[in-house]
Amino acid sequence: MLHTNSIPILKLKDFLLVSIQIDLHDRMAEQLQYDILTRISETQAKGVLIDISALEMVDSFIGRTLADTARMASTLDAEIVIVGMKPAVAITLVELGLSLRGIHTALDIDQGYQLLKNVLRKETADSETGREEAEGNADDSNRD
Repeated sequence: MLHTNSIPILKLKDFLLVSIQIDLHDRMAEQLQYDILTRISETQAKGVLIDISALEMVDSFIGRTLADTARMASTLDAEIVIVGMKPAVAITLVELGLSLRGIHTALDIDQGYQLLKNVLRKETADSETGREEAEGNADDSNRD
């Protein structure tokens, strides 16, 4: 579903790529959050790269919306990586006391893509190790 002034969300293998090339106002940020979560659900994407390199500033609402989007994406089993953050944006987020817990960051799209692949590879390995341990424990309990 495309809206006027909507931000394109592209699918790239198991990931989504969102490149914000315009200044966000509150309503557009809310719509983007909804669109990202909808696309994760529709595509079963495992990760989302959000390029904010064109953003000169963020306010508390936009920062909070990005953080909330990451937490919501996590409940849909997707990771978010924010790329291209300018120093002024980072300073503003810290000064506003906004925590981007749960959000990975990278300098550019290439590094963000690699980070997403590494995070997902680690999660896959951890879940396989956990499953093997659970199966091993089940085997041990069957011997009793």
